[in-house]
Amino acid sequence: MRRNGKVVYLMAKQEKEQKDITKEAVKEQAEYTPPVQPDFLRETIKQKPVNKKKLLRRTVITVVMAVVFGLVACITFLVLEPVISNRLYPEEEAEEVQFPEETATEEMKPEDMLVEEEPEQVVEIVQAELEDEQIEELLSQVQFGLNDYQLLYEELAETAQAAGRSVVTVTSVISDVDWFNNIYENEASASGIIVANNGKAILILVSAGTISGEESLIVTFCDQSTVSAELVQKDTVTGLAILSVPLVSIKEETMDVIDIATLGSSNNSSLLGTPVMALGSPMGTSGSVCYGMVTSVGTVIDQPDSAYKTILTDIYGSRNATGVIVNLKGMVIGIIDNVNTSNDMGNLLTAYGISELKRTIEKMSNDKERAYLGIHGTDVPMEAGEELNIPQGAYIKGIEMDSPAMAAGIQSGDVVIRINETPITSYNELLNVLYNAKPEDVLTFVLMRQGREMSAEVTLGRW
Repeated sequence: MRRNGKVVYLMAKQEKEQKDITKEAVKEQAEYTPPVQPDFLRETIKQKPVNKKKLLRRTVITVVMAVVFGLVACITFLVLEPVISNRLYPEEEAEEVQFPEETATEEMKPEDMLVEEEPEQVVEIVQAELEDEQIEELLSQVQFGLNDYQLLYEELAETAQAAGRSVVTVTSVISDVDWFNNIYENEASASGIIVANNGKAILILVSAGTISGEESLIVTFCDQSTVSAELVQKDTVTGLAILSVPLVSIKEETMDVIDIATLGSSNNSSLLGTPVMALGSPMGTSGSVCYGMVTSVGTVIDQPDSAYKTILTDIYGSRNATGVIVNLKGMVIGIIDNVNTSNDMGNLLTAYGISELKRTIEKMSNDKERAYLGIHGTDVPMEAGEELNIPQGAYIKGIEMDSPAMAAGIQSGDVVIRINETPITSYNELLNVLYNAKPEDVLTFVLMRQGREMSAEVTLGRW
């Protein structure tokens, strides 16, 4: 019993101690004050204020750098793109235009145009000379009727149509302003011919006077199809020009019908008195055709650094005629130009001889500059050479003012006998050397002046 009381006492004591501990803990918790934090720990962090000027400056710099980068990239592309394209896809260069050397060919005679149904029979004439009676008898057996006359002109028409495939009409459109400041367009046209195909474009020869001051050039082919053209080069001496029409702009159907003109010879001795045709605009209207014959071939136009022969016909045409003169084989023998026609000849058609123009056409077609000397010359007559002891060469008749020839001291009356190492025996040989030269070339002219030999250094100029 005493033992149980002791246990109860201990448990009560333990419970009392536990309650005291609890009360003490509650008291301490109630009296607890959190420690005061330092000032630096109570400060709030604020964002840095935006500097608008600095931000704007950075934005501008960024934009400028972007623009500069874009420009550099564009320039680099423009510079490198053609190089890369040419290496990956090499573009074919235009072929150089060259005309073959002329060969002596006979002109077609009128009797060759007749259509023969049977093979030609060869008649052997034993006698070297026929008596007048025999000639009259042979002529009396030849009779021509209306059918023969019709066949003759049918042959002429076929030849004209075949040659007309190379003839084109060039129209220039010029914009101008009238007195009331109203803009209007004025058109002028001229006939030309297709002279070459360089693999990239069709080249057309036409009168430059008609297309001066042009804003746009339109070429009309024989099938009436039209295409734009660009001016390649003009020749101030002859008044002719070369136009270029890209092959990619010409329809395939048009390429099948057009043709390149066949250039004949105007130096043929048998050309005088032969029948010819005028194609293009001999009457002042496109697509006209005229027939006639050559009446003169000996006239030479006196122009600087040139010697162009003219062909005179009995064809009555327009003073503004343009086009070509062709023989009965359809070959071009002259380029119509009535500018140099004298007044007493009326409206008879004249033309530049094609033989003298070939070198000029080659130069213009290949877009090569023509060298300028500034002289008028001729050959030394054989009689003058024998009587006056003048050597064979190019005789200088005149000098252009302020020309390279005048600057070098060349005078009228001088005879050019050598240029560099090339002997000169005629004025045409001098022109050959000049045509093969380029502007800024320096040539040494060896001259004979009043029986004395002298030399002159000439720096060629540009037209």
